[in-house]
Amino acid sequence: MKRILLPILIALITFILLTDESKKKTLKTEESKVITISFVCDLMCHEPQYEFARRGNDSFNFRPTFSEVKKIFSSSDYVIGNLETVVKGTGTKLGSYPFFNSPIEFLDAIKDAGFNILITSNNHCLDQGINGLEKMISNLDKFGFNHLGTYKDLQDRDSIRIFNKQGIHLAVLSYTYGVNGNFILPRKKFAVNLIDTSLIRKDIFSARKKNADVVIVYFHFGEEYERFPNKFQREIVELTKNFGADIIIASHPHVIQPLEFFVPKSGKLDRGFVAYSLGNFISNQRWRYSDCGVILNFSLEKMNENKIVLDTISIIPTWVFKGNTGNQNSFVIIPSDTSYFKNFPDYITNNDKEKILQSFNDTKRTLAEVLSFKRKAYLHSN
Repeated sequence: MKRILLPILIALITFILLTDESKKKTLKTEESKVITISFVCDLMCHEPQYEFARRGNDSFNFRPTFSEVKKIFSSSDYVIGNLETVVKGTGTKLGSYPFFNSPIEFLDAIKDAGFNILITSNNHCLDQGINGLEKMISNLDKFGFNHLGTYKDLQDRDSIRIFNKQGIHLAVLSYTYGVNGNFILPRKKFAVNLIDTSLIRKDIFSARKKNADVVIVYFHFGEEYERFPNKFQREIVELTKNFGADIIIASHPHVIQPLEFFVPKSGKLDRGFVAYSLGNFISNQRWRYSDCGVILNFSLEKMNENKIVLDTISIIPTWVFKGNTGNQNSFVIIPSDTSYFKNFPDYITNNDKEKILQSFNDTKRTLAEVLSFKRKAYLHSN
């Protein structure tokens, strides 16, 4: 009898152990269905920036600009920003406002900081004409960036960008209000995504046909330096929500504007939001409200095929330092939350600290909605 029971007992223990291990693996797989996204807005490059970065006649180093925020991006799956300049490449004449053309090293620094998706549809994308736009696209490809908003051909424009990680299919679309009056030939209409409600609706529909779980729409619109959205912004946002967008993020005002939550029409994402403007991430605009921006971090969790949760959303306010860092002149993006540093870098003066604190408090007041975010409780069916 003992000889019979022993093999049965061993088999039972083995079954329990294997079942337990299987449950652990299943749980681990389910827990891994989360993606984290970091979004900033305007990545600008005025003449003082590239002169501070100059290391020779035709050599530049912008990496110090991102040295204090690079570590923040290291844990994000997607780091997205609005490239508000043209980058034609080495050997071309540099340009600042109103016709931007930045050194190729600007892309090197952005890549090194951790950015992997760049938005290129904004009012400065045609500052160097169609030729400049096409050269910029080629340079973005050389650096390995995913990019959207401007295109070399119609097929590329109609190829909706779907990013897949951890089983979450994320579509990103982008549109600008205009291109500073630059003329686009009818045969090159595909080159820049302009805000056109029929086009937006068509693209969101195409994204859903490609099984996008979440659709993010980026807009470049609004009044410069106005701290609250205008009627046009609100109307376009309402239409876009009705078309099925889940998350809407925007820029152009060069100051931070409020963020608002809403319930998406798609039914997959529990809560969406619109961030009307995330301000300047890097620029030479030195006055109050324009010398700062935010890193908007949020994570999405896939509960099942029909349910995705906005798991977390948070902001890291930033402020742009301009001056001598001890061994060179540099622009440096500084997290303005004083808890980020045990001590600020030595080159930060008392006057800088006052401006950092001011911008931090301004940002907290504008984005109070984010700071009060609480994840809802959800029932998990067996």
